[in-house]
Amino acid sequence: MSLHCPATVILARHGEAGYEAPTWADEGGSLTSVGRAQAAGLAADLHSRRVAHAYCSTMARAVQTAEIAAAALGVDVTTRSALQEFAVGDFAGADRTGDDPFAPTFRAWLDGDLSARIPGGESGAEVVARGRAVLEEIADRHPGETVLVVAHGGILTLLVRHLLAIENGVTPRAFVNCGYAETELGADGWRLTGWSAD
Repeated sequence: MSLHCPATVILARHGEAGYEAPTWADEGGSLTSVGRAQAAGLAADLHSRRVAHAYCSTMARAVQTAEIAAAALGVDVTTRSALQEFAVGDFAGADRTGDDPFAPTFRAWLDGDLSARIPGGESGAEVVARGRAVLEEIADRHPGETVLVVAHGGILTLLVRHLLAIENGVTPRAFVNCGYAETELGADGWRLTGWSAD
């Protein structure tokens, strides 16, 4: 890794998606017309940034977002399974319309208890570890360049909370659809250097 020419990694959440089934699943979710417009807007926001490449989760809603943005930016897309949202575990097949079954575990993760685990799924530590590994791989491939990474609200929120040092004057926010955080990997580790407007 070239620490003298750090990569700028833009972490973006996918666009608005509709889901094919009313139950929780690890796959599924395709962009709505609003989501496609959001992806085009993401590309417009990044047009002047000379993005060199786009990476995304293998989940359809992230792939579709990345493909729309990358086409407008004139770059290629590479999928990485490690960018997927945290696994639904034992909640697979449960009704999506009730209370969020992941909320207690996710709240524990945000409070610093990364040992907490989705029943039948991942711990927070496992989610952060796979996210860290893939982001370091991406940064290593693109020293001195800017790249776009399209993933999901849960994993991105965890990475911002537990992986990034936050520069003065930068305020983390919730990841709205196609909202993004600007990050950089340097000699002192990952830094959060900017946040898109909501």
